[in-house]
Parts: sequence; structure tokens; C-alpha cells
Amino acid sequence: MREQTCCFTGHRVQSLPWGGREEDPRCAALKARMRAAMVELVHTFGVRRFISGMALGVDTYAAELVLDLRAAGEPVSLECAIPFPGQADRWSARDRARYAALRAAAGRETLLQDHYSAGCFQRRNRYMVDESRFLLAVWDGRPGGGTASTVAYARARGDVELLIL
Repeated sequence: MREQTCCFTGHRVQSLPWGGREEDPRCAALKARMRAAMVELVHTFGVRRFISGMALGVDTYAAELVLDLRAAGEPVSLECAIPFPGQADRWSARDRARYAALRAAAGRETLLQDHYSAGCFQRRNRYMVDESRFLLAVWDGRPGGGTASTVAYARARGDVELLIL
């Protein structure tokens, strides 16, 4: 199954140039590039399973795009990799509702641990990379942070193909 799997990593809302304003043309352009990359993975490499870490920002965009592809008839599934049960507890009501809808629509959910700990997000990211042949990253190249460490981990493995947008 790993050969047909792609996971995502990318910046959270607060690190994106448009913040939470998804109506911004730059956000629409990013989503279009992400969708095109996902379609290429499906049609060229036979990717069928996509894994999202479900954070606000790129992870959420990716999960929604997978569901859009599935609704359009592509043979794809979404797995939500949940770092701990309270991941969305401190989010706004709107963001919690979006998160809940994605989880309900996903074909699979993997809970990595039953409580928060300092390393839970890194554990989730390593799980996703370990399960995947491809990593689709929305990353500006800045060092530090979860996206940079996930890309570094994938590179260190040596058997994960990176697509960096």
C-alpha cells in the first residue's frame, strides 16, 4: 500500500502569506497547484491513498482536495492522521466544524496517541512519511518547524519522493 500512498506537509494558517483569508488569489493558486500535483500522482503513479495530518492550513486544504477528487470519480481515499484526540479543541467553532466534517468523510483515521505530549506532532509526521512513497510539501525552504523537519525526515529515509510546491 505504501507504493500508492502520498502524505502532505505544509505551513499552518498563521505562516501563510494570506493567513486565514482563503478567498485570496494566492490561496486559490496554491490549491490549484496542489490539486494538479495530486491528479498527476493519481494518473502517473497510481496513488490511491492520501494521508493528511489535519492541521489548519495546508493539511486542511489537502484533505479537502482529496475529497473533491474522490467526488469527481477518482479512485482515491483520505486517511486522517490524528496526533492526539484533542488536536482541534482550541480552534474556533468554524475550524472545529470543518475538521469534524473532514474526519467524518475520510475513509480511515489513525490516532497516534491518546494524549498530548511534546513530540506528538513529530510522531504523526514520521508515521505519515513512513507510510508513504510520496510527500507533497508546501514549503518555502525556511529551516525550523514541522514542515522543514518532515521534509528532512523524508530525505533522510531516502525512499520517499518529494514534490515541493
